Amino acid sequence: MDRTLRPWPALWALVIGFFMILVDTTIVSVANPAIIDGLDTDIEQVLWVTSAYLLAYAVPLLITGRLGDRFGPKRLYLTGLALFTLASAACGLSTDITMLIAARVAQGLGASMMTPQTMAVITRVFPPNKRGTAMGLWGATAGVASLVGPILGGVLLDSLGWEWIFFINLPVGVIAFVAAVRYVPRLPTHAHRFDIVGVILSALGMFLLVFGIQEGQSYDWGYIWGPISVWSLIIAGIVVLIAFVVWQRFTSTEPLVPLRVFRDRNFSLGNAVITTVGFAVTSMAIPLIFYLQLVLGLSPTESALMMVPMAVISGVLAPFVGRLIDRINPRLVATAGMTCCAVGLTWYAAVLTPGQSIIVLLMPSAMLGLANAAMWGPLATMTTRNLPPALAGAGSGVYNTTRQVGAVLGSASIAMMMQARLAAELPSSGDAPAGTEVGLATALPEFLHEGFSAAMGQAMLLPAALSLVGAVVTLFFAKPKPLIDEWGTAAQAD
Repeated sequence: MDRTLRPWPALWALVIGFFMILVDTTIVSVANPAIIDGLDTDIEQVLWVTSAYLLAYAVPLLITGRLGDRFGPKRLYLTGLALFTLASAACGLSTDITMLIAARVAQGLGASMMTPQTMAVITRVFPPNKRGTAMGLWGATAGVASLVGPILGGVLLDSLGWEWIFFINLPVGVIAFVAAVRYVPRLPTHAHRFDIVGVILSALGMFLLVFGIQEGQSYDWGYIWGPISVWSLIIAGIVVLIAFVVWQRFTSTEPLVPLRVFRDRNFSLGNAVITTVGFAVTSMAIPLIFYLQLVLGLSPTESALMMVPMAVISGVLAPFVGRLIDRINPRLVATAGMTCCAVGLTWYAAVLTPGQSIIVLLMPSAMLGLANAAMWGPLATMTTRNLPPALAGAGSGVYNTTRQVGAVLGSASIAMMMQARLAAELPSSGDAPAGTEVGLATALPEFLHEGFSAAMGQAMLLPAALSLVGAVVTLFFAKPKPLIDEWGTAAQAD
């Protein structure tokens, strides 16, 4: 490996673009009402602004991870970044909802090209004894970005208009592109034979599964068109993905996802845990934001600012956690982080009551900041530590795919949980205010505050339970193996 390699400038260059695409997964949620008014559309269509992005983002991740191995992570990252930035301009210039949805699909495809390359570059340019600190920064980026999205979205909406949640990406995208061209190294590629059948099976299976889960709530988990139901799509997606795994096992050509990566115990366990993290982080914000806006009467910006302790504490502590896990077993930190996440979410469930003090509500937010700092970096480090360079892209693609599937599961599951608890806690279904379904906000009569708060608090117990499951799984991580000599001294940090 080139002895002039400078890992840290390369990582910082990648983090800029990675932060931007993660912010875009959440920033649109606070803009839905403004987009409805601005483009004269309805709630069903505007929800596709988010759904189309997530589909285009999640479905190709297995493929784009392998493409990074084949054509080089820098080349694929820059291609994805250019597509994402241009699509952001198209989003902001959209004059109707169809154009906006199409531009969001292009954004999602660009993001899917970029995401696996960030982890792959870390795995390939940092030796194992320096990788914890790097993954700590990567983890801080992932954790903070998911919280900054709603905050930034609220500020831009209140000051400039919905178009600017997309236009803000243009200068950031240009800076990220220049930085990546200058600082990200061109790493050796591997002459893979591309598994066409695997590509088709993985894309089809992921599309059916993710679409079914993501859109199930929109169709009341019933029929979509003719005899095609939500559950038939989900089952078909699972069957196709099973066929994909069987094909990967027995194909005579080089598989898209080499199943030997799962022989590493920590890689398999890490993918299970990151699924629960994706589930919890995505789902917890939905009932919390509804409570803050409908019960406490906070504005979108004010409600998003309630997550500031979470974002600040996570961002400040994550680099220190990264340095810590280079010195001790990362499993200890990951277990503590997942446990803190479960405690913080349970704490929220207990304090979501009418008239609750803002100070009290900031305390579980701070606890979740500790959790985010201790979850992302250690999990990524434990999962990818033993991957050889030739499998870095494939492993990163799998890891990010499972995270996204967890996020989709969390979004769909929390919607069902909220509806079930609202039906149980409100005086009667007829008394439930119009607009309490996911994606809408409206004034809530005071006599419903008690039942609505209880329902949102109970819904928070679902991501809390999944976080606890993740904490238990981390207990089974194996102790990291001794450092691998094949990395040599050329990849040492600056």
